[in-house]
Amino acid sequence: MAELVYRPVVGFAQALFKAWDLKIDCKGSENIPRSGGAVLVSNHISYLDFVFNGLAALPQKRLVRFMAKESVFRHKVSGPLMRGMKHIPVDRKQGEAAYAHALDSLRSGEIVGVFPEATISPSFTLKTFKSGAARLAQEAGVPLIPMAVWGTQRLWTKGHPRNFRRSHIPITMRVGEALEASRDKYAGAITRQLRERVQELLEAAQRAYPVRPKDADDTWWMPAHLGGTAPTPEEVRAAEAH
Repeated sequence: MAELVYRPVVGFAQALFKAWDLKIDCKGSENIPRSGGAVLVSNHISYLDFVFNGLAALPQKRLVRFMAKESVFRHKVSGPLMRGMKHIPVDRKQGEAAYAHALDSLRSGEIVGVFPEATISPSFTLKTFKSGAARLAQEAGVPLIPMAVWGTQRLWTKGHPRNFRRSHIPITMRVGEALEASRDKYAGAITRQLRERVQELLEAAQRAYPVRPKDADDTWWMPAHLGGTAPTPEEVRAAEAH
């Protein structure tokens, strides 16, 4: 079926990133299968993560259908685009419909993108993973593909202004080898293994990242354990509890 919306949107995004002079470094795209269903799983640090995750699949000529919160589909601009690209709306109160939709997509040979942390991590470290990605892969009989993005938080993230200037910001992505989601394993055990893989890829992306904060005012995008001033996971949890 013709992709009348997705491909032009991808072309527009690529032109935009070129205009912003983003330095995109993506390694491991060959781990994304050229055909058949798969669940692509990533950390979540920016509102734009799904765009970059999708770019990582392009060398394999694959388009990713992302699970995204339902409110994005109600927006007058993003809604028609999200529906046209066949992304999957998630209503947190009625998650079964989104799960069934994603399962159908996987069984029909699509790649479904999932952020198992469910929300952006303000600490830029991995939050707890929900088990939905593992359960989907188990039920559909498809592999899990772990990946990590780094640098996207500098463009647009929760609690900080957008930076859509020609800023030369590096974006680093690492895609790992497929993880089989065996049906005879507990989804929780697979989820823990998946989180470990994503953590390894995130650390690899951080090590490869070519720049450090310019000055004291620029340390906000670095996690505390790497010397930055982003809130610690404990501080985030305390703030969310209030």
